[in-house]
Amino acid sequence: MGESVAEATITNWLKEVGDKIEADEAVLEIATDKVDSEVPSEVSGILVEQLFGKDDLVQVGQTIAIIETEGGEMVPVVKAAATPEAIAEVTKTVDAAKDSVALATSGLVDFSDSDKFFSPLVKNIASAEGISVAELEQINGTGKDGRVTKNDILEYVKNRGSQAVSTPAKTVEAAQAAPPVAQKAAPVSVSGGDEIIEMDRMRKLIAGYMVASVQTSAHVQSFIEVDVTNIVKWREKNKNAFEKREGEKLTYTPIFMEAVAKALKDFPGLNISVDGDYIIKKKNINLGMAASLPNGNLIVPVIKNADQLNLVGMAKAVNDLGGRAKAGKLRPDDTQGGTYTVTNVGTFGSVFGTPILNQPQVGILALGAIRKVPAVIETPEGDFIGIRQKMFLSHSYDHRVVDGALGGGFVKRVAEYLESFDVNRDL
Repeated sequence: MGESVAEATITNWLKEVGDKIEADEAVLEIATDKVDSEVPSEVSGILVEQLFGKDDLVQVGQTIAIIETEGGEMVPVVKAAATPEAIAEVTKTVDAAKDSVALATSGLVDFSDSDKFFSPLVKNIASAEGISVAELEQINGTGKDGRVTKNDILEYVKNRGSQAVSTPAKTVEAAQAAPPVAQKAAPVSVSGGDEIIEMDRMRKLIAGYMVASVQTSAHVQSFIEVDVTNIVKWREKNKNAFEKREGEKLTYTPIFMEAVAKALKDFPGLNISVDGDYIIKKKNINLGMAASLPNGNLIVPVIKNADQLNLVGMAKAVNDLGGRAKAGKLRPDDTQGGTYTVTNVGTFGSVFGTPILNQPQVGILALGAIRKVPAVIETPEGDFIGIRQKMFLSHSYDHRVVDGALGGGFVKRVAEYLESFDVNRDL
């Protein structure tokens, strides 16, 4: 896992209890933010216990499964040989050496009717202490999103005698008298001709992030038109030689990323994040690069320390992340740690756009389509009309901490770097 990744959701178990596992063989699939990954086993052996189930959220460092090894000896085992009796015997041995960090399977408490998330450890403690679901739901959690942590429930158990949370008798009677709530049915097309499709996991995440971003930040935009004629000429002159030498295509994106990284060094007030009433100045310049996926979803891989890359290094980073994003091969850490984001709306023909901030960042730059337009050209001999290659830069920023002078000054500096691009520059 990347060092900045703190938690993941189990999306699928590839091995079941009793299965033989080889070292480095994938055991389960996880999702961190918007990236799916496989988790390989570090050892060979038999999977004797899964401590978490599908869709459970787990923290980095938590034990998620128990594998019984044979001291390094390779013992041929097939699925059929792993009888329930054999698995039970191995599990009993493992359980004797484990502490209380195990999934509660005693059946003392049924958590299926609760809408709240409780970790297996919390469930285990609740079962052992005879704490009901109704009682557990009323404990004020200090974990993320108000979740009940190990310390919360242990503190509750400690003070339970004097501060026990109980369900009033009248409430219990009312609950018993109330009719069962019918499960929400899937929506049905009235006309019979419409197709109703549930959002996939990534789309649900994106939807949640976008709404949360708009509700969190005061979005404001600045737009500026840029003459990129020199960049277009330079790329046309060098793209074939670059591809022959480096084995990769030379696009406009690394050139724009280079200009953004330079501007962020000039305007560090855009390379920040907001945490409540505090502003966090970021030491590194890590550029997010919005990329569309074949299924229509969006992901933002991050170019780490972008200001330290030359143009060739930037081109390789852009091509690597973009290619692995489309192939679904990004690692969890590839989308973490971004300090500023760039999105290329011109890819789809848009002239400019008003992108939504990638929280907790305070700025995002949209690159519009490059177009041939008539323009006034100033020369010592006078002004005349000529054909130039131009594009719009659309800068969205968080008005809570970035005012117009800073937000507008930054995008103007990006434009200046692009317009002053040396057409004779060496690769």
